Amino acid sequence: MTASRSSIGRRAFLAGTVAAAGAVAAGPAAWAADPTERSGPERVPFTGEHQAGIVEEARPAAAFASFDVTARDKAELGVLMQRLTDRARALTDGAVPTNPGIATPPMDAGLLGPEPPAGRLTVTVGVGASLFDHRYALTALKPRRLRPMDTFADDDLDPAQCHGDLLLQLCADSHDVVLNALRDLTRSTRGLMQPRWRINGFRPAPRPDGAARNLMGFKDGTANPDPADAAGMDRLVWIRPDGGEPAWTVGGSYLVVRTIRMLVEFWDRVGIGEQERMLGRRKDTGAPLSGSVETDLPDYSDDPTGAVTPLDSHIRMANPRTSATDGSRLLRRAYNYDRGIDVNGNLDMGLLFTCFQQDLDRQFVTVQKRLAGEPLVDYISPVGGGYFLALPGVTDERDSYASGLLS
Repeated sequence: MTASRSSIGRRAFLAGTVAAAGAVAAGPAAWAADPTERSGPERVPFTGEHQAGIVEEARPAAAFASFDVTARDKAELGVLMQRLTDRARALTDGAVPTNPGIATPPMDAGLLGPEPPAGRLTVTVGVGASLFDHRYALTALKPRRLRPMDTFADDDLDPAQCHGDLLLQLCADSHDVVLNALRDLTRSTRGLMQPRWRINGFRPAPRPDGAARNLMGFKDGTANPDPADAAGMDRLVWIRPDGGEPAWTVGGSYLVVRTIRMLVEFWDRVGIGEQERMLGRRKDTGAPLSGSVETDLPDYSDDPTGAVTPLDSHIRMANPRTSATDGSRLLRRAYNYDRGIDVNGNLDMGLLFTCFQQDLDRQFVTVQKRLAGEPLVDYISPVGGGYFLALPGVTDERDSYASGLLS
């Protein structure tokens, strides 16, 4: 029987995949990007002490993709990190793909046209605890606080949506820029890592101003520490040399990703007054119940019994506003998500909660334990995510992701 064109194409594709897994040390020369970074309003600098996509303003579109690393040894892991570096540099710079010739697959999917915009794309790479098992002889270099994500009392985690060896956080001005980057990075690393789970996020414009709203209709992230405060970021976000962590992690940050499903059908039946008491903020303005505008700081000093702001309201439990709890603040970069409907016909949407911090236990875990049993748990269900170490930045054109770990 004569094989069809489509079956021949599939065979060629599979053969190429196997070949890539067997000879990953040599990548196409066209993948190497011009190391000179261009400037402009659409471009976020790729190099620096810290990775982009952490303190920069969150963009309207995002994707979080977790991978199982399939590199056979430490040398191939180095190849993976170099390929991610080269392609992330080119994508964030808006580099124009080369034409490999009519008989060769194009170097670009074509989603963004012949001159792809940078679209304020940021690529943030994190590594999970499982990368530090026996495979790559990295166990002794494991970040001190890195581990599989904890399961908290109110969680309903799906193992298929949790953890991973490596995480890509992709953020940009538009969804097609994010998808183009995701396809490019997965294609360039085929044979070296395999997708484990993925979810897309979006961040709406402020309505009417201030912080963006989540899918419960409330403003989200009002009380964030100021990313422009370098001293504050050193205290709360970045891993420092005196933090007891392996030297290679300095300049990185612990990243928490939590897929939190919102049971919106039930939430939409709750009176607005009760919603506001559960959150501790006004739904229309975002103001704390003790204030009048969104930027007012919650004041609990003259409300010891919770007559104004209930003692079990979300903002009061998450951040009691005391000197003793100030060190547990963290930097949020939350997104909304919408995955259609589930098998029962219920809306599958919610919050992609992400945060960066210096110390998982002092910050995220401490806050999460304070929130145990809050009234909001009847309307939310954490189902996935993971803990990752966002790598230090790529410092110059000779550097690459995880160079300090793999050197």
